Amino acid sequence: MKRIGVFVDVQNIYYTTRDEFGRPFDYRAFWKALAQQGDIQVAKAYATDRGDDGQRKFQSALRHIGFDVQLKPYIQRADGSAKGDWDVGITIDILDAAPTLDQVVLLSGDGDFDLLINKIRGDHKVQVDVVGVPRLTADALVRSATRFLPIDGSMLL
Repeated sequence: MKRIGVFVDVQNIYYTTRDEFGRPFDYRAFWKALAQQGDIQVAKAYATDRGDDGQRKFQSALRHIGFDVQLKPYIQRADGSAKGDWDVGITIDILDAAPTLDQVVLLSGDGDFDLLINKIRGDHKVQVDVVGVPRLTADALVRSATRFLPIDGSMLL
């Protein structure tokens, strides 16, 4: 059975599906479809924590589905900008998990992950599927993946 790791850049998926479709991603349906392809051995969802009730309910729902939810505090800077980026954490976790997996599934449109994908494909011969909103996913990320799976209306609530 294929060993699968799934890693979700929650903020990226939230904002890209909201901006493109005005609807949220259906994590439960996604999990169900992915579980039919193999054994999900690692499943992490990376999010920022503002501490509001809506976020807590969403995080609880992700845990119920099977995700290990990783939280980082939301930081509002004095200039109004915000910080809550998980790129390094996602990268470290994927680098650690890749040698034990046959397939890595990354839900993100962030082009910064193209170097990571090229590395794990080259070093570990792992299949890497990138799931993202086509218009809002970096071309470099799409090119680096084994397969790009576009988010469309059928993958939304």
